[in-house]
Amino acid sequence: MFSWLSRIFKGMIIALGFILPGVSGGVLAAILGIYERLISFLAHLKKDFVENILYFLPVGIGGVLGIALLSAPVEWLLEHYQVITLWAFAGAIVGTLPSLWATATEKSPRDAKDWAWLIGTFLGSGLLLYFLNDLVGTIPANFTTFILAGSLIALGILVPGLSPSNLLLILGLYSPMLSGFKRLDLIGTFLPIAIGGVLAILLFSKAMEYALSHHHSRVYHFIIGIVLSSTLLILIPNANNAESISYAGASFFTYCLAILFFGLGAWLGLWMSRLEEKYK
Repeated sequence: MFSWLSRIFKGMIIALGFILPGVSGGVLAAILGIYERLISFLAHLKKDFVENILYFLPVGIGGVLGIALLSAPVEWLLEHYQVITLWAFAGAIVGTLPSLWATATEKSPRDAKDWAWLIGTFLGSGLLLYFLNDLVGTIPANFTTFILAGSLIALGILVPGLSPSNLLLILGLYSPMLSGFKRLDLIGTFLPIAIGGVLAILLFSKAMEYALSHHHSRVYHFIIGIVLSSTLLILIPNANNAESISYAGASFFTYCLAILFFGLGAWLGLWMSRLEEKYK
């Protein structure tokens, strides 16, 4: 019974990676000691299937509970203190960058191709994400786009250090997702996100395992490029995106608090990254 309760609690903690930009579900799973078993299960589903399902079932229950409990306060903060909250989120993401930077060269030294991947991804993804609404119009929050959201969330579990929530902010899906979580909208929000997550896991778990084994440095420099561009875009207003940050009416005190919470967020991200290294 204690083991089940423990795994339910771990699932609630991992849910932070689904809700908070700058927090990676994969990092939290590594800290809590279940990441390697999770990746092994996802990459080899048929092996010890029933045993693994029974092991991860309470983790999943805890994840749903954590999402339900956390969504309302985060949505409230974004509604009433958007600038301060988004700067805190950006700080948390920046705090994870030293760990990503070090992880990128764990298996091979950084070379010119790595820099090309990083710079190319940073520029390409930044331009694409900023002008995405001009290219495809406003992305509606519906069943189909929540499948995309679920896919991005799953990638945040498969790749420790990758936080998908900042991408969801830029795509305009973050607040609608939180609202659906808060309402416990099982059909319109939870179901498509679950479908997207399962599809991403089935499609990418083996591919990610292979890519990290054979192209570790390239993959991580690609991730760093996306993290840098998406974090920068969180703080840049975009008139074509309703979810974009707005500095209209912000006071000097607001800017001071934004800088303070950016620093606190960076400290939190750095602390979590060090925890990951400790418990990896």
